[in-house]
Amino acid sequence: MKEVTIYKNKKVLVLGLALSGVNAAKLLHSLGALVTVNDYKSFEENPEAQELLEDGIRVVTGGHPVELLDEDFEFVVKNPGIMYHNPIVVKAIEKKIPVITEVQLAYEVAESPIIGITGTNGKTTTTTMITELLNTDRRSGKAYAAGNIGTPASLVASQASSNDDIVMELSSFQLMGTTSFRPHIAVITNIFSAHLDYHGTREEYVAAKMRITENQTEEDYLIVNWDLPELREWSKKSKATIIPFSRKQKIEDGAYVKDGDIYFAETRIMNRQDILVPGDHNLENALAAICVAKLYGKTSSAIQKTFTGFAGVKHRTQYVRSYRERKFYNDSKATNTLATINALKGFDAPVILLAGGLDRGNDFDDLVPYMKYVKALIVFGETAAKVADAGRKADVKSIVTVQNVEAAVPVSYELSEKGDIILLSPACASWDQYRSFEVRGDAFIGAIEKTIQKLEEED
Repeated sequence: MKEVTIYKNKKVLVLGLALSGVNAAKLLHSLGALVTVNDYKSFEENPEAQELLEDGIRVVTGGHPVELLDEDFEFVVKNPGIMYHNPIVVKAIEKKIPVITEVQLAYEVAESPIIGITGTNGKTTTTTMITELLNTDRRSGKAYAAGNIGTPASLVASQASSNDDIVMELSSFQLMGTTSFRPHIAVITNIFSAHLDYHGTREEYVAAKMRITENQTEEDYLIVNWDLPELREWSKKSKATIIPFSRKQKIEDGAYVKDGDIYFAETRIMNRQDILVPGDHNLENALAAICVAKLYGKTSSAIQKTFTGFAGVKHRTQYVRSYRERKFYNDSKATNTLATINALKGFDAPVILLAGGLDRGNDFDDLVPYMKYVKALIVFGETAAKVADAGRKADVKSIVTVQNVEAAVPVSYELSEKGDIILLSPACASWDQYRSFEVRGDAFIGAIEKTIQKLEEED
């Protein structure tokens, strides 16, 4: 960790806890700051605040009192989820107090090179791909995934050495609170409309994403999805060296697909079929990751080796296993129809789709045009009848209603043949039957193993 003195004996307010706030508070405390933590939850229901108090850090809980800012704080470190129209944030900005997020702190203390990944979709998968690529055949140090992926960036940055790399997933919320943040390599996977309740307009949302390259110089790299004209235009504002990727056209100095093979510049890397995670969106994620790997000097064989063993991020069109020439995929993270559409678009083989869950009042007609390969539909949960109705509109020949995911798996196998895909992609949240989409996905994986074990015993 770098020696940082700008916070020593300075009053700093950490606004909002969760993992990032806790680690920001601890890091600032270790840097000699006079830290006050403010969190909305009451002290009695706030184990994080209790822990920080035991560490000698002042805590104020049960709300966000604006009067706190009368105490002459010199910095505010804001939880990314707290909106900028929150009264205490508004007052801090009016008082010209710098309002930053935890990733800015991480950048200030990091000895390791930082690779930053942002975009509307694909951040987590791309971050994971890059981390695995950089760790393949690595001789010293380690690449660490951090940031929005779940591990606080400030925690990793305070522990990683100059021999390591930090692969940092970055949301627009986090990037809004950066000032000098400068990744050596920045990746923008794509840009679509999202989080307009937070940013107000699409232009503000895109501008927040583009802060990832704001402080880059010609010594740095910006990896951009060249299939999106908007990103091509926005990238002109960057001083970084642009490395494009495209699945639609040949790129002279980046990654692209040609005749079913993946290339970087003029070098063939591998066949696109070597990427186990299905879908054009995952192909784009892989192209972005390959650009990073090539900037790090990774060989084509090392890249191919990584991808042939990469089953995907858990619960995101995750390849689980094959059995008797059937392939099982866990896409429990698909909690809306758009996510399930993306999953279905990734397969050109017969699919047995497992779907259903929490009823939020919507129908599932959006799925109908994308169910041409669905040979059987197994539905469950509160939305079972609605999903089944979409299946009938799509002319799915076999539709079965079961109680839950565990019951769906053996039925899916009974309906399957060699070459089929068995896909859990619910198009619904899980909360009618499962605590989270992770629990639902784990139930699916467990049911696969149980079903296979029973089949083996019967042979």
